[in-house]
Amino acid sequence: MPREVVIVGAGIVGLASAHHLLAEGWRVRLIERGGVAEGASFGNAGALAFTDVLPLASPGILRKAPRWMLDPLGPLALPPAYLPRIAPWLLRFWRASLPDRHRHATQVQSGLMRLAAQAMAAMVESAGLAGRLRHDGNLELYESEAEMAAAAPGWAAREREGIAFEHVRGARLAELQPGLSPRFVAGTFTPNWMTVDDPHRFALALHADMMAKGATLTKGEVRDIAPAGEGVCLTLADGTVLKADAGVLAAGAWSRDLARRLGDRVPLDTERGYNTTLPPGAFDLRRQITFGGHGFVVTPLSTGVRVGGAVEFGGLHRPPNFARADAMLRKAAAFLPGLRTEGGRPWMGFRPSLPDSLPVIGPSRATPRVIYAFGHGHLGLTQSAATGRIVADLLAGRAPAVALNALRAGRFG
Repeated sequence: MPREVVIVGAGIVGLASAHHLLAEGWRVRLIERGGVAEGASFGNAGALAFTDVLPLASPGILRKAPRWMLDPLGPLALPPAYLPRIAPWLLRFWRASLPDRHRHATQVQSGLMRLAAQAMAAMVESAGLAGRLRHDGNLELYESEAEMAAAAPGWAAREREGIAFEHVRGARLAELQPGLSPRFVAGTFTPNWMTVDDPHRFALALHADMMAKGATLTKGEVRDIAPAGEGVCLTLADGTVLKADAGVLAAGAWSRDLARRLGDRVPLDTERGYNTTLPPGAFDLRRQITFGGHGFVVTPLSTGVRVGGAVEFGGLHRPPNFARADAMLRKAAAFLPGLRTEGGRPWMGFRPSLPDSLPVIGPSRATPRVIYAFGHGHLGLTQSAATGRIVADLLAGRAPAVALNALRAGRFG
């Protein structure tokens, strides 16, 4: 009889794990507290950012952060009342930004991204999702030559990792994206950057493929997970007890407490991201555009034009501050003259983030029959297929394609 695995979380990482485990012959049950892919997988920017290898924890971000945080609606916000709770996370973030640690994390991220690109291509082909990808690249914009020069070390690091890019000005800049404000004097085009037609629709299509191949979905909130003989036992909020041969914890921002029950204290927190999705036709957007100096992107989707990004530390329970989405929308209108801003749908979601900008992937402290797959921050969609492949390797007893020491839950002490 096939072995059974329970995956906690039906976001894009859980779905990708289901894809790989079904291919290995497992019986797969997904457990989801809300709707399928209705967390961070619902409203992200839709990027398959395989070239985004630089950790957020970097010397550069520490130089920018104080200036950004003086603006309550700027790219980085930290409500004063939340500071005591997140202070230990920020201390680890500072340590991760030191040059030697930053270089190491970049190398780890680069290796994971190489696997991510390969695994996503294979998953897209297998699940019939190729028509949902856009291969238009990304254009990052600069308001001055000084701003572009300040970004040069980051591009040099990408070049060392073999990532293709093109610095552009003048006619080439206008060709890549007509209708820009003249305040932008230069840009960097990354041709191998991809986006999906819509992240929620992409995830739902993957879910439909999983269901057609025999996966099942249980609606419920997992309150406890523990070893049980040669397998695992899960207890739901309604008292239901489920047993399986193995488990995968892919609950995104809600993973920390369950990991603690398995003996792992993981410093997982949330970056609350905001966006507004404008109706289709709001602007003739040729590709995803990054306004790096302002901390947000604009993405063309099949469902409209999405304006979003930024970082707000605030946990899972503070009410959303949609003034942040409005502030990005006003900036986008100034940066893209002609952008029609009426009829937008605002959204806020929780990015599960760790101080060193790397996910937690690997076995739990309590049992190798529970595999962690969470904490991807801004890169959950991008790294989902790679994570699923690693999960399948671990449960099959194979050595994964990337070294996991830098991704283990216990790396923070």
